[in-house]
Amino acid sequence: MFCEIIPKLVLHKDIYAISVDNNPGAFNVFKHCGKKVGIPCLLLDVLKGFIPVLLASLLMDANSIAFSFVMVAPALGHAIGLFNHFHGGKCIAVSFGIMFGLIPVTWIGIVALAALYILFSTAIKIKNSAKRSVVVYGLFMLITCTVLGVIGLTYAAIGCGLVAIMPIVRFLFTKNGLVDNKFVEEDVVSENVIRG
Repeated sequence: MFCEIIPKLVLHKDIYAISVDNNPGAFNVFKHCGKKVGIPCLLLDVLKGFIPVLLASLLMDANSIAFSFVMVAPALGHAIGLFNHFHGGKCIAVSFGIMFGLIPVTWIGIVALAALYILFSTAIKIKNSAKRSVVVYGLFMLITCTVLGVIGLTYAAIGCGLVAIMPIVRFLFTKNGLVDNKFVEEDVVSENVIRG
């Protein structure tokens, strides 16, 4: 929502019309509108996941199944796009907001999540971001339910929330034609058309 409204208000640009994947995400705002518009859009998308999860982590039992639903709600709401004719984003920034909202519950888990993303983005590269997200969330869930449980930090509800977020992210990447690097190929073609 923010990535659609802010570029229209500030630069009179329609992110849907100018992006290859017709997605109003922060990546497309950065690419087509620059940092000055991209940074506020990114921060607001992160806050969509951060605020509800942070409040829930402070007010609820993080081991209750209701906490899992609070984790899933921002991602699902962003993916569905109720106020945007049911056309939402890919949930990447919102997912990070959800993870940041968990810091009061388990900062160790957040460090593990960040380490996994860095590992699979640099040392053991998984180029396809949808596959990388599924692997990272899956391993994070496994760590959350096992290793952290061994040291006395059992957060099964957080693991369940992550399991529920994984198919949302995977579906959105598939729906938007981003699986198997199709987006990269189409993006290169569109850049050549714009320049040419």
